[in-house]
Amino acid sequence: MTSTEESITTTPQQAQPEEAAADSATDLSATAEAALDRGREAMEKGREAAERVGDAVERAANTLVTRFRNTAELTEDRGQTTIADEVVEKIAGIAAREVPGVHDLGGEVSRVFASLKERIGIGETNNDEADRGVAVRLQGTTAEIDMKIVIEFGYVVHSVTDAVRTKVISSVENMLGLEVTEVNIRVNDVHVPENGDAAPAA
Repeated sequence: MTSTEESITTTPQQAQPEEAAADSATDLSATAEAALDRGREAMEKGREAAERVGDAVERAANTLVTRFRNTAELTEDRGQTTIADEVVEKIAGIAAREVPGVHDLGGEVSRVFASLKERIGIGETNNDEADRGVAVRLQGTTAEIDMKIVIEFGYVVHSVTDAVRTKVISSVENMLGLEVTEVNIRVNDVHVPENGDAAPAA
């Protein structure tokens, strides 16, 4: 065998380690790229989680600040009077319950819960139930009131809601000195007496 033939036969043997090294480098590069992708994905998930936590904290803080600020302030000669929203809610609730045709206040869930507590012997007191179904937003000396009511069957709905609105505005403004800018009423249900007798239309 000549030297040229020897060279030809040995060249493939010399190329095998180089090809193996190239394949190994390619595998390492692919592995590194995959690791980088996983790292970037983990960082993105961490960033999103941090943003969600930050948003939740911000919402909680805003809710707390709004709750603290939801009071009415009346400036007087010798000091300042602050009225909590719960006071306005109770007065509005009591006033609404005095209107003929109003059976109850509150949404279905709150009324069912109140009924359950009454059955097991821990029924609500007058103070507990007075502000049920009433929400108030106070700003300075003005108040916006939202109410949920249940009307007795047989009463004209708009007549009852007009009477509730008038009664609530009068009670809150006269007792607290606030200006009630609006009273929004949601009729949540109609109460039908068990004996089936309808209340007189009003």
